[in-house]
Amino acid sequence: MRRVVVTGIGALTPIGNSLNEFWTNLKNGVSGAAPITKFDTTLFKAKFACELKNFDLKEHFDVKDLRKYDPFSLYALVAVDEAVKHANIDFESLDRNRIGVIWGSGNGGIQTFQDQMIEYCQGDGTPRFTPYFIPRILVDIASGVISIKYGLRGVNFCPVSACATSNTAIIEAFNYIKWGKADMIITGGSEAAINEAAIGGFASAKALSTRNDSPETASRPFDVTRDGFVMGEGAGALILEDLEHAMKRGATIYGEVVGGGMAADAYHLTGTHPEGEGAVLGMHEALREAEISPDEIDHINMHATSTPLGDNSELLAAKRVFGERSSLAVSATKSMTGHLLGAAGAIEGIACIMALKEGIVPPTINTTEIEPDYKDMFTFPLNKALEKDMTYAMSNTFGFGGHIASIIFKKY
Repeated sequence: MRRVVVTGIGALTPIGNSLNEFWTNLKNGVSGAAPITKFDTTLFKAKFACELKNFDLKEHFDVKDLRKYDPFSLYALVAVDEAVKHANIDFESLDRNRIGVIWGSGNGGIQTFQDQMIEYCQGDGTPRFTPYFIPRILVDIASGVISIKYGLRGVNFCPVSACATSNTAIIEAFNYIKWGKADMIITGGSEAAINEAAIGGFASAKALSTRNDSPETASRPFDVTRDGFVMGEGAGALILEDLEHAMKRGATIYGEVVGGGMAADAYHLTGTHPEGEGAVLGMHEALREAEISPDEIDHINMHATSTPLGDNSELLAAKRVFGERSSLAVSATKSMTGHLLGAAGAIEGIACIMALKEGIVPPTINTTEIEPDYKDMFTFPLNKALEKDMTYAMSNTFGFGGHIASIIFKKY
C-alpha cells in the first residue's frame, strides 16, 4: 500500500479566509459567531451563526460564474484555489488522468433551492426557473466544477454522509491513492447553509443554540450549560498525494494520512447512540488501519457540536476506546468556527494537520464547567492553546442518519 501525504491546504472559514488567518485565529481562541446578516431573523428562534467575514463572492467571480454556481460551489473553488497554490502544482506537467476530485457537501445548493422556490411560489404559477437550477443544487456539482476548472480526468464523485461528509471524502481520497488508483486527489468539503430554510429547520429540530444574548459564547462543547450548535459556513480543501509522486515533483509535505474508519450508529434518525457504539467502531477501525494502539494518539479534534446528548455520547465513546488518559489532549474547534455541517471534517482535519506540524493543540473556548463524569479523564485545553509535541491526531465526525467517520493524521 502506498503512503498518502498532504501537500496543499486551503481554508475559507468563519474565523479566517485563508489557511494562515484561520490557523492564527484558531490558536488564539477567536469566536466566529455573531448575529446573522444574511436575512431577517426577527421571527427565528436562533438569530446568530458563524458567517464568513469580510468576504464577497463578487470580488472572486464574474457575473457569469455567480449566475451559474451556488455559493457552496463557489466557496469550494476559493478554498481549492488556495490549496493548489499552496501545493505549488503545475497541472500541465502532471498526468491529469491520474488526478481526481472527491468533494463533499451535506446540503449542496440549498440556497438556490430556497430562492427559486420562493420566487416560484410568490409568482403567478408560471415556472420561471433558471436553466442552472438543477446543476446549481446538485450535491455533487462542486466536485465536477473543480475537475472542469483544472482539467482533472481521474476519479470524481461526491460522498454524502451529512455532517460526516468531508471526513468520508478524505477517507475515500486516501483509499484511492493508497490502492494505486490515483496519484493525487483534491478533497474536502463546502457548505453554504446559513439561510431561512436551514436555520429554521435545524432550530425546529432543537439542534441549534438559542443563546441570542451572547452569540460569541454560545458554542460551548462539553460544558454542562451547552444548549445546541451554532451554524457555520465555508470550505476546507486538502491536496492528498502519493508520497513518491510528491517527492518526485519536490512538493512540501505538511502531514500524512494513515488511517480512516467508517461505521454506523444504527440507532436514531438524528441522535447519536447514547453508548457511542458507532463512534467506538469508527475509531477502532481507524486505529486498526493506522496500525497503532489507542495510547499512541496524542490529540483528538472531537466532533463535539455542543449539543446536550451528542457531546456526552462522544465522550463516553472516547472513554471506551482510550480509557482515562490525562496525556490525551482533546479539543472542540467548533466552539470557534461553528458547525460547518458537511464541511466540518475538512477544516477540522486541517486543524489536526497544523496542530501536529506546529506542536500546538487549539483550545476549546467558552467552556468553563466540563461534564463532571469526564472532566478529569483527558486534558482539555480551555480558552488557551496547549504546546505539545505530537505524532498522531484523530479527527471525528458524525452525521444525521448515524454516519461515523474518523481519520488519523501523522506528523511527517
